Amino acid sequence: MHLILTHERADFDAVASLLGAAKLYPDAIPLVPRDVNQNVRDFLTLYWDEFNFVEFRHKPPGHVSQITVVDSQYIPHIRGRNTHTRLRVIDHHAAGDNLPPEADATLVSTGATITFLVEEIAHGNITINPIEATLMLLGIYEDTGSLTYKNTTATDARAAAWLLERGARLDVLRDFLHHPLTPAQTRLYNAIIKHMETHTINGRQVMVSAVQFDEHVTEISTLAHQLRDLYNPESLFLLVGCADSQNKYVQLIARSTTDAIHVGKIAELFGGGGHPRAAAAHITGAELDDVHRRLLAELKTRVQPAATVRQIMSHRVRTLSPRQTIADAAEMMTRYGFEGFPVADGDKIVGVLTRREVDRAMHHRLGKASVAQYMHAGEISVSPDDTVEYLQTMMLREQVGQIPVVENGKIIGVVTRTDLINLYSLGANADSHTLNLTKQLQTYLSPELLTVLRAAGEEAAKLDAALYIVGGFVRDLLLHRPGGDVDLVVEGDAIALATAMCNRFGGRVRSHQRFGTANWITEGHVPGIDRLDFVTARTEFYQHPTALPEVERSSIKQDLHRRDFTINTLAIRLTPDGFGDLLDFYGGYDDLEREHIRVLHSLSFVEDPTRILRAIRLEQRLDFHLGKRTLEHLLDARDLLGRVSADRIFTELEYIFREAEPEKVIERLDELGVLDAIHPALKPETIFAALCRRLRQERAGSPWADVSPATVHYLGLLTFPHPPGQVEGLMAQLHIRNSLQKPLRQIQAIKQLLPQLEAAQKPSEVCAMLKPYQDDALFVCWLAEDHPTGRKWLATFAAKLRDTQPTLNGEDLMREFGLKPSPLVGKILDALRDARLDGEISSAAEERAFVARLLEIRNS
Repeated sequence: MHLILTHERADFDAVASLLGAAKLYPDAIPLVPRDVNQNVRDFLTLYWDEFNFVEFRHKPPGHVSQITVVDSQYIPHIRGRNTHTRLRVIDHHAAGDNLPPEADATLVSTGATITFLVEEIAHGNITINPIEATLMLLGIYEDTGSLTYKNTTATDARAAAWLLERGARLDVLRDFLHHPLTPAQTRLYNAIIKHMETHTINGRQVMVSAVQFDEHVTEISTLAHQLRDLYNPESLFLLVGCADSQNKYVQLIARSTTDAIHVGKIAELFGGGGHPRAAAAHITGAELDDVHRRLLAELKTRVQPAATVRQIMSHRVRTLSPRQTIADAAEMMTRYGFEGFPVADGDKIVGVLTRREVDRAMHHRLGKASVAQYMHAGEISVSPDDTVEYLQTMMLREQVGQIPVVENGKIIGVVTRTDLINLYSLGANADSHTLNLTKQLQTYLSPELLTVLRAAGEEAAKLDAALYIVGGFVRDLLLHRPGGDVDLVVEGDAIALATAMCNRFGGRVRSHQRFGTANWITEGHVPGIDRLDFVTARTEFYQHPTALPEVERSSIKQDLHRRDFTINTLAIRLTPDGFGDLLDFYGGYDDLEREHIRVLHSLSFVEDPTRILRAIRLEQRLDFHLGKRTLEHLLDARDLLGRVSADRIFTELEYIFREAEPEKVIERLDELGVLDAIHPALKPETIFAALCRRLRQERAGSPWADVSPATVHYLGLLTFPHPPGQVEGLMAQLHIRNSLQKPLRQIQAIKQLLPQLEAAQKPSEVCAMLKPYQDDALFVCWLAEDHPTGRKWLATFAAKLRDTQPTLNGEDLMREFGLKPSPLVGKILDALRDARLDGEISSAAEERAFVARLLEIRNS
């Protein structure tokens, strides 16, 4: 016997999930619990005959082979269950303490459990009637607040649409989701409102009402739903003290809209339980005042702190003077990409100027007007310790998208509307913890380097600066494959920090004032560490597409914004106040999770088209994929590669050839039409990928077994099929260095000789043909040559023939045969070598006899 169960005090999602599971398991028995909510009971009273439900008290006797629990993780002890009973759990909450480890659990992140079951029903093409669809839609709407609660997902909306298509009745939903309160519920509701308290705990709004109410009231959870919708707090706790002739007790009902207040765990402290967003407890023998005091005390330790301005603000703020012109402000907005600036007179905030005012003033040709005339006047600012909720209120009240951050009377930064958007839409919201990567750093970095990085963070803090690891190292650390150098960026003075490290440990500093960079060379004072490079945080400005950027000092946020892709914008804080904390301003962590390559803005490839090559290189290395919009921007910018300097293009190609499998990058670039925008000689033939694999895999046993694949080999294989003139054009266009041009030309020359090589009979013929060519060219042609005879001669020449020489030398010939220095000596030595190669002679005596015969013939 297979039973389908759900929790007591069942709501519409619970009962709808019973129905959904019964549709998927038609042989199972869905048991309706003894206690269901009043609106559910009323619905079932009207429509009971439409469903194959069984009341719990009418459960058939017998062995229970499987129990499927829906919308809950608690599996009750039920008659007929034993150790062999299979357990299945389907729920839309994270795993809790009630989840048995032996259960087969499906835990989904939808707003309602029935949503998942509707998806399964749809995929299975299972038929449902309009009343069944209505019950399922009641489950979705009740648990998602008619698709308005924060936990609502797109999947919930799709499931709701599917149910409406199958005849779900919205008029029935309206009747049962807005059930009128009973007179007793109304009296309790009014009492709760009268005693409602609002507490701010760790920056979060918590509402608590404690009421002594001795009338019997059912469905207090219904009141909690209505009060949550009325006040919209982050959490709501209702304490209702009750007493009858036999005992006294307190009912605790809790609701939460944030994962930062896990009401289920709080209810467990009082003997109850539940989920992160909904929970209850029945506290027998307790006094209402005692429970109230204890609850407030527990909340102070259980409520996680709210996100603050300090967590999302940018440091090193740029300000305008009220005396600057609107034209000055417009130029700065264009240069730095900001939508507004704080206006400061000295250290005092006097207003905020937004792009909206600047655009209007410039439209009316008022560029010479002062900033003071058009700014939002007033001391508009927030503290770094203000909550983001307060920040949002300030932005709405002042109608500005940028607010300066002031601490101890000093402007220390700025926070923008974009920071808020990132906070709530990119996963770094107030409900999530900052990811700390200290353990990963301890795992992958040497103890010596980790110690030095901690010390550098301490020194940075002393200088009122901040230090970060940035870029590819952070990305690869999160992907559990770290490697390469640790890139360090200083939000402050990099040269001063390097000097401080030198003073603390010893060594010397090499600095570049113009670029704000410094190299601390340890000179053996720190075991295992040769040097650390410090770079001042900077921003870039492109005067025109494809230009090299102009660089200025900036904040870490702006420094990260200048990078190519979001997954490269991640940083790790090294200062003591947050060592190991991950900074993610632009959604890089989420893109890593989704395996996306995404640019930061739509003009990224226009500003620097070489990012096109880097995007595909990274995509293929990580086995990620380009985001849809990023791919569109890439395709739009392809033709701009023709305006990029040859040196920069070829540098990127060399980076590609250093990849583990560069052929994947080349083929993907060709697929996207990128190579056509550079040069036709870069287009790969079908066999290119196979030749690259041959390069890496078939060297063993050949004369080139110890050769490491390099640019010359991959570029040689890529250009091998193309005509020599095309290859010459490629080398000229990309300014390929001479050390590569020579082997590329030789590869083309050997390619022309291959038919003769394949027909060669004697080793001396082969040696005469191949002698002028260097080893890299021979190797590439050996890889590219398919004819076995040609491959054999190329390998034989490289391994043996090239180094074959006669034992006699020129001095021997002149001494023993009386020859004078002349071209004749060289010709005789060549003839000796050829005879040796062809096996005609094999000893010094035979060589002397051979020379004697040559001279005799010459003199006859």
